[in-house]
Amino acid sequence: MRKLTFGMNLSVDGYIAAPGDDLGWSVPSDELFQWWSDRVGTTELALYGRKLWETMSSHWPAADQQPGVTPAQSEFARRWRDMPKVVFSSTTSTVDWNTRLVAGDAVTEITRLKADDGGPMDIGGAALAAAAMRAGLIDDYVMVTHPVLVGGGTPFFTALDSWVNLRLVETRTFPDGVLLTRYETRS
Repeated sequence: MRKLTFGMNLSVDGYIAAPGDDLGWSVPSDELFQWWSDRVGTTELALYGRKLWETMSSHWPAADQQPGVTPAQSEFARRWRDMPKVVFSSTTSTVDWNTRLVAGDAVTEITRLKADDGGPMDIGGAALAAAAMRAGLIDDYVMVTHPVLVGGGTPFFTALDSWVNLRLVETRTFPDGVLLTRYETRS
């Protein structure tokens, strides 16, 4: 059975995007950017909701061809393009860059993907991750918390029907006061 991780940058008050989908507060240091790139390099399958897919696919496919691109950005762009991805959307009609589109029930498909043999999967996007949380499908939560309060926007966590007990398995600090915490779910 595959392991499913939900990990994103978030504010201290728990948002992954500020009002208006503003992400300007979450610009990573070089060290944090390399951590995210290494994570993409070890992810066997990434699951995206529509909004996060649109954000990622509007930049990363050609990011390594932009003037002034750093070696780390070029590496991330290559890793992102090469990584197999599944986009869950009923409104998107086409996807590219090693990506498959699923328009049906996300929970059913994620359950099927988890049951397959294979390496780790990451899930991203608030609505998609919320459905997986409510279904009890997420094994790890990785919170990369930036020292900012944004006051509203898109929350990392959704309302749940029952408690999810977690066990802290990793902490790490990054420049600028950014803190990574990783939790595993407990039965």
